[in-house]
Amino acid sequence: MDRSRDNERRKSTRYPLAFPIRYRVAPRHQPPLTGRGTTCDISPAGLSFLCREALPVGSHIELVAEWPANADGRCPLDLKMTGFVVRSSPGSTAVRVTSHKLCADLAEALLYRASA
Repeated sequence: MDRSRDNERRKSTRYPLAFPIRYRVAPRHQPPLTGRGTTCDISPAGLSFLCREALPVGSHIELVAEWPANADGRCPLDLKMTGFVVRSSPGSTAVRVTSHKLCADLAEALLYRASA
């Protein structure tokens, strides 16, 4: 029996995946913060990522991850997520994901079609 999983409090298994993300945080009564980072691990319910600055805990966050696969082998895919910052320090942030959707990057697809 795996004892490490017995102590795990997360409801969903996180998978170690590293790919680029962009984020936008909307702290209350402050201008939005934007930045880039790299995912550490991800699940349907949460993710952690590396970033340069600590983000305000409790803030709403929008994330766009560059998914490592393409639709139809041509059109880039993005994983769009929203949620709330639950932990953050300079260098690392954890997010509780409230919604997620895998989307084709239509602008990139149109450029591809125009050049083909």
